[in-house]
Amino acid sequence: MSLRPTPFQSSKPFPWGAAMGFGLGRLALSSEAFWRMTPRELARAMEAVLGPTRTPLDRARLTALMARFPD
Repeated sequence: MSLRPTPFQSSKPFPWGAAMGFGLGRLALSSEAFWRMTPRELARAMEAVLGPTRTPLDRARLTALMARFPD
């Protein structure tokens, strides 16, 4: 049995508090509307309000950029 996360798993628990706070508070969704949303729908709503998320560079991407732009 592998203990490493698969592409469909995360090592961090889902941030239910933040998701509920955003959906119920910021979007002012009813409880029923919030719980009917899929995680993908909630993510798109968050992106529409907050803008796209940016992920930090990992070592491989940084190395590739440094090779491409050596100055």
